Amino acid sequence: MKGLGERMIRAAKLDGSLYEEVKADRRAPMQAAMVVILSAVAAGVGVIIHDGIGGFFFETMQAMVRWYAWAFFTYLVGTRLLQEPQTKIDFGATVRIISFASAPGVVSLLGIIPGLSGVVFGLVLAWMFGAMIIAVRETLRYTTTFRAVGACVIGWVMQWLFMGILLSLRGPAPGA
Repeated sequence: MKGLGERMIRAAKLDGSLYEEVKADRRAPMQAAMVVILSAVAAGVGVIIHDGIGGFFFETMQAMVRWYAWAFFTYLVGTRLLQEPQTKIDFGATVRIISFASAPGVVSLLGIIPGLSGVVFGLVLAWMFGAMIIAVRETLRYTTTFRAVGACVIGWVMQWLFMGILLSLRGPAPGA
């Protein structure tokens, strides 16, 4: 089994061949879960100076839910709305494979640097978006990158709407 660190670096370098390798590796689910967890924890650490320990836990959990929702909606769009004849994969395999696209999220740790959090989180989102496009293109066996971009953009918008609804259920912040 390839090392987790090596695979995360390859994902961050936008190496499309990584996804076929992960697809063939039945031991990859644990690594895939670790990538998402590490990325989410990094996002939590990135806000800890601004939001405290409560912000750390909230951001970590929110990052994990955001990623899962994005993967879920992208899978739905990619396999139903934008599928091609060769697009045949189940949800579990898709999540396992595209989990590695969250590897650039580890850079969110740099959000802890005062004054840089907005820039860091913006760059990380763009980087993860690029990794997700490549992962989706390879995983769903699309013949064009344009189709993968469409699936990722629609999936991200659906995730954004879902998170908005979910967060609105929390009610107003104490003292607001």
